[in-house]
Amino acid sequence: MGKHNNLIDFSSNDYLGFSTSKEIYNASNLLLKDTNLEQNGATGSRLLTGNHPLYKRAEDFISTFHKAEATLIFNSGYDANIGFFSSVPQRGDLIFYDELSHASIRDGIQMSNAKTYKFKHNDIDDLKRLIEKTTITSPLQGEMPIGRGGHSLEQPIYIVTESVFSMDGDVPDLVALVNFCTENGFYLIVDEAHALGVFGDNGSGLVQQLHLENKVFARIVTFGKAMGCHGAAVLGSQELIDYLLNFARSFIYTTALPPHSVATILAAYQNLESSKNQELLQATIQFFQKKCTELNIQDRFIKSESAIHTLIIPGNKEVKNASTTLKKEGFDVKPILSPTVPKNKERLRICLHSFNTEREIEKLVQVLATFV
Repeated sequence: MGKHNNLIDFSSNDYLGFSTSKEIYNASNLLLKDTNLEQNGATGSRLLTGNHPLYKRAEDFISTFHKAEATLIFNSGYDANIGFFSSVPQRGDLIFYDELSHASIRDGIQMSNAKTYKFKHNDIDDLKRLIEKTTITSPLQGEMPIGRGGHSLEQPIYIVTESVFSMDGDVPDLVALVNFCTENGFYLIVDEAHALGVFGDNGSGLVQQLHLENKVFARIVTFGKAMGCHGAAVLGSQELIDYLLNFARSFIYTTALPPHSVATILAAYQNLESSKNQELLQATIQFFQKKCTELNIQDRFIKSESAIHTLIIPGNKEVKNASTTLKKEGFDVKPILSPTVPKNKERLRICLHSFNTEREIEKLVQVLATFV
């Protein structure tokens, strides 16, 4: 565990080590036997032949776990985001999204007929300014979708953010965003891809840690990070889920996940309730931060309480050299280059895991200090 190409893993999104968990593997196989679903494929779309019984069992479990009214599993986080954003916002609606939102969110938004605007990263004041400017100059059009309520302008507005941003590891002020959206009748969508398994009771996510689950229009959770498997889900009202089931093209027009994938998702969720890996991960994060402070390099990192920590090393050549040095020392740490990130914001992206040892972290930080 913890090795990639014989290097110590500080790059993967497998925050809890679930991808190699024999307990989850064995539990998923037992689920397949118990439900008589020992087959290799789903055989078709869920609306045709692919809707095997494990789907309902997994979706019901996820709904209860996340205190959501309903859940719909998608084949991937990419499918979930493009399915949601391409179908839910309508012509005449407005979407305001954080400028650092994941590519899958942006791709889904581009497929929508709504008007879209990006606001400065984690800047609610810029969001407010942009909404005020846009709604004054934008003609009011479109009808209020059934069951979604509305704000004073009677023009549906969606606010989109992530609870943990994948490249910086930082978080927005979700409480302030929820209050702002509640006061104005806006619809808040939160992608919890990098918060699931890391924050909240039993790894339920940052939205639940802050007790905001009943004030968020939709949550997207993905299983390819801390859950160590594959797939994703949209959490929301039964009305929203019924709508997606009928109109999300990335859900309708694709072969369903095979039974083994769904069994692994369910087994991973069941394991979250009993695993100590989240506690180990939080201890690892705190130890890493402590060591960075001791060597006085904490100010070179983007502030983060998540499993993702990024050390800014300006210049593509410089950050690639740093990654090469780390590789020679036995560490797998990936460089993030421009134009993926802005010029002079190139960085090393360090992912912490429940299985990283204190000795590994101490040595890693010592090498990082030589780059500062």
